[in-house]
Amino acid sequence: MIRIDTIWLATAPMDMRAGTDTALARVVSVFGAAHPHTAYLFANRRANRLKVLVHDGIGIWLAARRLHQGKFVWPMESASQQVSLNRTQFDALVLGLPWQRMGDAGIIGIV
Repeated sequence: MIRIDTIWLATAPMDMRAGTDTALARVVSVFGAAHPHTAYLFANRRANRLKVLVHDGIGIWLAARRLHQGKFVWPMESASQQVSLNRTQFDALVLGLPWQRMGDAGIIGIV
């Protein structure tokens, strides 16, 4: 299992045809560097595809997920190009749940 200490979400859409090298270049341009034990998440414009780039301290992992129905709950493009997530929010995001409303105990609260 890969240890992930930090999870960052990019608000600007990414071309899902991008491979590892292009995704790594995007991480460096948006976040400044690829830090060990950090996951970087990107979605396409329609928010039905997700790519996760993880630097595990030795190498780079690139994973993809696609929803056949619905969309990932993704923040709109804004002045801030990045959002930090905790593990509970990350788990909710990849399942397509409203991660912004996840509390510390994993309970969905009202905003």
